[in-house]
Amino acid sequence: QVQLVESGGGSVQAGGSLRLSCAASGFTFSSYSMGWFRQAPGKEREGVAGIDTDGDTDYADSVKGRFTVSRDNTKDTLYLRMNSLRPEDTAMYFCAAGPRLGWVSLRTFRYNYWGQGTQVTVSS
Repeated sequence: QVQLVESGGGSVQAGGSLRLSCAASGFTFSSYSMGWFRQAPGKEREGVAGIDTDGDTDYADSVKGRFTVSRDNTKDTLYLRMNSLRPEDTAMYFCAAGPRLGWVSLRTFRYNYWGQGTQVTVSS
């Protein structure tokens, strides 16, 4: 069965860095678009970064220049490098997989499979 397992979350001070990982199994990872999403308490889930099968990427405006999404198809793993973290980045972070579109989408409805999430907390 499809599994997406996030790891790497934690608590950091503002300005710090974290790298999230998402280990995928149960589907052909290299054939799927992948995305990172986050959800803070009381807020809707929002797209953070996405990467298509050919390596094209897109980012939410709020994280451009600070976050980098990448994938390793040899390890079936998705990554999110987060630098210059801010308190407003505090949220549960989820990875997701969806069918290849030919472009990168940050819309939740484009993704079929979801992980359970990893918590990121940034203190000021």
